Amino acid sequence: MKEAIHPNYEQTTIRCACGEVIETGSTKKDIKVEICSKCHPFYTGKQKLVDTSGRVDKFNKKFGLK
Repeated sequence: MKEAIHPNYEQTTIRCACGEVIETGSTKKDIKVEICSKCHPFYTGKQKLVDTSGRVDKFNKKFGLK
């Protein structure tokens, strides 16, 4: 690696709007995010599948999933 061209990598704190605090390493000091893995609907299982004109039902019927 070349000298003096890379940013400093240091310990940082990531804070979510839900209150979750994550300690990690980054080139930025403090990071604030609106959504994290603790409150994101996909990871919490609260995500709802939006069915547009019966496509999901048609797919499930075609492949015998339901």
